[in-house]
Amino acid sequence: QVQLVESGGGLVQAGGSLRLSCAASGTFISINTMAWYCQAPGKQRELVGRIGSSGGTNYADSVKGRFTISRDNAKNTVYLQMNSLEPEDTAVYYCYAIVLRSTPAGEKTFQYWGQGTQVTVSS
Repeated sequence: QVQLVESGGGLVQAGGSLRLSCAASGTFISINTMAWYCQAPGKQRELVGRIGSSGGTNYADSVKGRFTISRDNAKNTVYLQMNSLEPEDTAVYYCYAIVLRSTPAGEKTFQYWGQGTQVTVSS
C-alpha cells in the first residue's frame, strides 16, 4: 500500500505565504505525476498544480505567478509554495500521486490521495 501524508497547512493573513509538503511512503517502483488539488466549501475539488516525474509543471490560471509546485524524487515528496495568498485560496488542499507498483499481474499504475490539509486565508 502507499500513503500520502500532507503537512504545512494553517491560518495566514492575506498576502502571506505557506508551504505545503506531501511525502509518499510504502512499496512502489516509482512515482509518476504528483499534484495538488483544493476543495473549498460547497465546491468541487479542482487542480491547483501538477508536476511530472521529469519536472514539467502546469498550474490553474488562478494561481499562476503565485504558487510553485516542486518535488524531491529522492524523498518522494512534493511541495507547494503558496505566496501572495488571497482569501479565495481558502480550502482543503489534497496531495495526489500516480504510483507505479508491482502486482502479480505485472506493473500497474495506481492513484492515491492524501487526507487533506486545511489552508485558511483571512482578509
